[in-house]
Amino acid sequence: MNYELRYASHPADAKSYDTERLRKEFLVEKIFESEQINLVYSMYDRYIVGGIMPVNKVLKLESIDDLKSDNFLDRRELGLINVGGDAIVIADGVEYLLAYKEALYLGRGNKSVEFKSANRQSPAKIYFNSAPAHAKFPNKKVSKNEAEIVVMGSMEASNHRVINKMIVNSVVETCQLQMGMTELKQGSVWNTMPAHTHNRRMEAYFYFEVEKPQAICHFMGQPDETRHIWMQNEQAVLSPSWSIHSAAGTSNYTFIWGMAGENLNYGDMDIRQPNELK
Repeated sequence: MNYELRYASHPADAKSYDTERLRKEFLVEKIFESEQINLVYSMYDRYIVGGIMPVNKVLKLESIDDLKSDNFLDRRELGLINVGGDAIVIADGVEYLLAYKEALYLGRGNKSVEFKSANRQSPAKIYFNSAPAHAKFPNKKVSKNEAEIVVMGSMEASNHRVINKMIVNSVVETCQLQMGMTELKQGSVWNTMPAHTHNRRMEAYFYFEVEKPQAICHFMGQPDETRHIWMQNEQAVLSPSWSIHSAAGTSNYTFIWGMAGENLNYGDMDIRQPNELK
């Protein structure tokens, strides 16, 4: 278990950050390492983002010092989406097989959570988000066929995309965690446009299926004073409630979004049109 603690930033302070400081505060560069569990514990709604990559070993999700709990999920819920080879998740003795782009929700109170790859030649890569939980809800696996699917955008606007709502209140009962996956169609590069903020929730994005040498330009900051961070394949970025969260890639790609905060209303957005951004 490798982890890092990140503190929250005031928007007035973030305006003065140079490139190095922006990346240090908001970018999570190393999600996956062989035989490791990597995570960042953020003070934005105490949200956790991380990655699990078992190859030959069985990896166990342990608590970390800053949680001050015997088990990782004593006061938390967990969302997992597999972006590698077939993964096996064992939660309190119950096994779940996750194929590529399948999700699993684990509720508060699970004591033992372990991970292994079904085939060491094709290791699992399990991206996860976690948020504090006030109640226990049942564990549930969600395939793409079970997701709530929304098609948005257009080729003309370079943002034709499929939104797979996987761990949302219309599919899975959760306390505050929401996760899903957006797949951009070939020829489209823009996500989450028009951009928006939602003061009731923070968000995190994880970009993958970014083929070399392509890259992602992630836009953040307040709508009237934006900033950008260049990102590579299998990296994540934290988005405060005061920040927009949008991106354009040098080719099409896929990203996983995760949210936590005051409500479970997916449509709770304060939208800013492209011509309003600065």
